[in-house]
Amino acid sequence: VLRSLGIPTRVITNFNSAHDRNINLSIDKYIDISGKTLHLTEDSVWNFHVWNESWFIRRDLGSFYDGWQVLDATPQERSKGIYQCGPASTRAIKEGDVNLDYDSSFVFAAVNADYITWIRYSNKRKERIYSDTRKIGKFISTKAVGTNSRVDITADYKYPEVKEISFKISYSQYKNSLMDDRKILVTAL
Repeated sequence: VLRSLGIPTRVITNFNSAHDRNINLSIDKYIDISGKTLHLTEDSVWNFHVWNESWFIRRDLGSFYDGWQVLDATPQERSKGIYQCGPASTRAIKEGDVNLDYDSSFVFAAVNADYITWIRYSNKRKERIYSDTRKIGKFISTKAVGTNSRVDITADYKYPEVKEISFKISYSQYKNSLMDDRKILVTAL
């Protein structure tokens, strides 16, 4: 329909798509001490989810948020009392502006939620035993114009995941760095 009105529109597929029912930006899985899954949350991770993007000028949010907007024709949750999702700016999603209207927090979680496993010892005591910040929102894709090729647009939705870098320094190097810090402090006084 939007294309017939002259509005640029494309289909988007998000793999490992989070469905964050309570909008806390994490997908929480609970297990008991024997490892059995406890069904304490309605959060889930879907193999994939599909939505549309359309190109809008956002006078309501400001020009910073112009461009591709997420519209989900199959929303699973109510937003402002009705089943709707969007238009959420992909720029807002990438920047983490989750307090904007039009479901930006829900779409942000779909592509960027943390996946956390908790062990529940009692009604009052739980412990986080696993956290994966990279599992959600993989290979966000659309179809290339004029071909059947996949175009990866993950960078439109999120910044690259930071890789942990491990390094080791000797104790003497560490001690010398402390001395350098001390010299700076003494000089500053």
